[in-house]
Amino acid sequence: MKIVIMIQARRGSSRLPDKVLLPVLGKPILSRMIERVLQSRYSGDLTLVTTTDLHDEVIEELGVNSGIQVYRGHPTDLLDRHYQAARILNADAIVKIPSDCPLIDPSIIDRVIGYYLQYSDQFDYVSNLHPATYPDGSDVEIMSFSALERAWHEASLPLEREHTTPYFWENPDRFRIGNVLWESDLDLSMSHRWTIDYWEDYLFIRSIYEKLYPNDRCFSLNSILKLIEEQPELMEINEKYVGVNWYRHHLGELKTIAVNQTKSLREEKC
Repeated sequence: MKIVIMIQARRGSSRLPDKVLLPVLGKPILSRMIERVLQSRYSGDLTLVTTTDLHDEVIEELGVNSGIQVYRGHPTDLLDRHYQAARILNADAIVKIPSDCPLIDPSIIDRVIGYYLQYSDQFDYVSNLHPATYPDGSDVEIMSFSALERAWHEASLPLEREHTTPYFWENPDRFRIGNVLWESDLDLSMSHRWTIDYWEDYLFIRSIYEKLYPNDRCFSLNSILKLIEEQPELMEINEKYVGVNWYRHHLGELKTIAVNQTKSLREEKC
């Protein structure tokens, strides 16, 4: 089975422009993330998927300089970007990891992929997000090519195209969905924020790298938790954004759509 891990990245960001190029220990934060993902045992076909926008040429150059494959596609239709890259690369399974997860632990990537491989005859899509128990910023999703292709054909809502996988989550009757919980049985998804969307997130992530990277280039999730336990003031850096999540933000939009669809069906019956 050919597994292609895809890191999605672009320079455009309404909340924190050029966040993937912010420096961490002398390199762009995206380069540091690529270093971590390359530690996965399944990283042989790691691919950076960016956009065809001219200002994302620097993203392509960064990927090439990191020694990984690069695919450039639709600027806003991320579902199309993932699908076209998967089709060109002849992927049997696609792993989606957003570039706003620069602290991603390679062992988490391996665990989610390993679970999918073990039960590939039972699931079309597996993630560690539904429900999420890992700290926010540990996102790993894997899906079969056939499932991705079906979503590509059928998904129509803007958020489904922009974020690639909501169509899977919102249609459990159409896809066999699996989830990997954190083995510690703790739920840190609402108390720890390790993703990057705001300046304070960057300051937090940079601090983690500065404190752990010099002694351990592939520091783990547990190493971060130990550091935070020893230096709890680190969590204060971006604590005002803990719990802020794009999907929860869009839930209201999804509910409104569902209500309108139900109303429309009732009117048709009348």
